[in-house]
Amino acid sequence: MIDLSSVPVSRQLTLRTVMHAAMDGAISRAALARVTGLSKQTMSEVFRTLEDDGWLEVTGHARGGVGRNATLYAVRPRRLLVFGADIGGSSVKAALGDMNGTIVAEREEPTDPRGGDHLLAQIAALADHLAEMAGTARERIALGSVGIPGAYDPRTQRLAMVPNIKDLEGLALDARLSELAGFEIRVDNDVNMAAKGEQWRGEGRAVHSFVFIAIGIGIGMGIVNDDRIVRGARGAAGEIATLPIGADPFDARTFKSGALETAVGSAGISALYESLSGRADVSVREIMDLTGAGDAAAIETIDRVGRCLATAILAVCAVADPERVVLGGNVGARPELLARVKHHLPLCMPEPPECAISTLGPRAALIGAIATGRERLRETLFAVPLDGTGRASQRGGAR
Repeated sequence: MIDLSSVPVSRQLTLRTVMHAAMDGAISRAALARVTGLSKQTMSEVFRTLEDDGWLEVTGHARGGVGRNATLYAVRPRRLLVFGADIGGSSVKAALGDMNGTIVAEREEPTDPRGGDHLLAQIAALADHLAEMAGTARERIALGSVGIPGAYDPRTQRLAMVPNIKDLEGLALDARLSELAGFEIRVDNDVNMAAKGEQWRGEGRAVHSFVFIAIGIGIGMGIVNDDRIVRGARGAAGEIATLPIGADPFDARTFKSGALETAVGSAGISALYESLSGRADVSVREIMDLTGAGDAAAIETIDRVGRCLATAILAVCAVADPERVVLGGNVGARPELLARVKHHLPLCMPEPPECAISTLGPRAALIGAIATGRERLRETLFAVPLDGTGRASQRGGAR
């Protein structure tokens, strides 16, 4: 570990610059000296400090000047780890990622049905299990990110609109989870996390503005605009379940789930198929499969759902103007639904966005949690509070 409490601010900035560059890929001292304008001697001292303390390692050599090879350095990836978790009504997925974002341990287990503090304790305990699986000290976990279904207001740390997990509303989740885990944890909406995952390693790569729509039991949306997640004033941006589409928003029966979710969620799809076919207790998976077998009621059901979803996408485009729409979730990932959405979109808008199915599948939110944690680590690594004189505060220090 490096204690920066007595390090001049200029040297702190140099350390941060080197570490940020190393987290982006292998670098040489000479190359970074040219970019920053700092002397080769200064760079040599900084690199030696970081290498001696285990932050950097030699990864190879590149052709330098005449007859010379430049030594390349990269982050020692397991120097610190980040924790990520995706909480669902039936299961919790959790993982540890290294400083490059590579997952080094992963675990999935049933969600504690008691919810509330029992669930939060379960998440904290997963950090212990994962550290043991990775063969590393738990103290290596620097921070964490957790995705939870519902609208999460980061100002109050309160969760609202939680459909299927008990006793989470009203808890100060960031503070409580951080206390239980022993390291900083930040919470966000699970679909926002999935959008982050798609942005990092999925269908949102190199797309500056897109939306991720997850459809399963319910429906939710994560919005990326100009490369940033849009959360709204109270963390409820993207809660499209309540769009007045597919059902009467003034019907009290839609108040709990929302009009759109009533129409395109799995329960609504099954109910529509039953009304058309007279067959009850047919799952959405079976209905999708029946379209391929030529079942007329199944074909009509998925066509109506696709038309309804296309209408919702039209409304989303009027507000967010995304370049791409990424569909995920157990229902959203079905190619049968995507085909009907693509059919109906050009019929209701002149320039429909690209539509694609998530390539990350059910791991999108978990990968997004690791990506979010890694970004947070990058922001805070070697960050030392400054006192009123602009010098390093004695409270500072890096893990």
